[in-house]
Amino acid sequence: MVKTSCLAVVATLLLVIASPAFAGGDDDLSLMTNRDDVVAKFLAKLQSCDVSEKQIAAFALGEARCTEAVVPLMKMLHDGPEKCRIVAALALCRMGEARGTFAVKQAARFDESERVRTLAAWYYDQYVQPGAFAFTTTPQETRQVAEGK
Repeated sequence: MVKTSCLAVVATLLLVIASPAFAGGDDDLSLMTNRDDVVAKFLAKLQSCDVSEKQIAAFALGEARCTEAVVPLMKMLHDGPEKCRIVAALALCRMGEARGTFAVKQAARFDESERVRTLAAWYYDQYVQPGAFAFTTTPQETRQVAEGK
């Protein structure tokens, strides 16, 4: 089932890969048609120094629901810059794999960044378990804050 869903998204992945923000250097990903090659290149991009490449790769792997990326995405969720942690949380929730969704739930409770905590809770609530978090408006501000149930 995972392989079937990944194959269904390969066309989308190829469009993302061909974008100017993702293209670079001599490894022309836009010519790849083999699912394993595409996934391998996206997994390699998760190790990139470029934050935008990491975000694109994480998002694409999450949308493709490629469970091979769960552990690298969990590492990104734990160790990455704030923007990467947010995209990793979304990707892991979209995959729906138990280890990844548990990591997102923990990030929603314990991440050092309030923004990451709130968005991780939102993604978890939207894609994994509706109603898992209650969202309230704080009196001083109009932003929402997640509270675990």
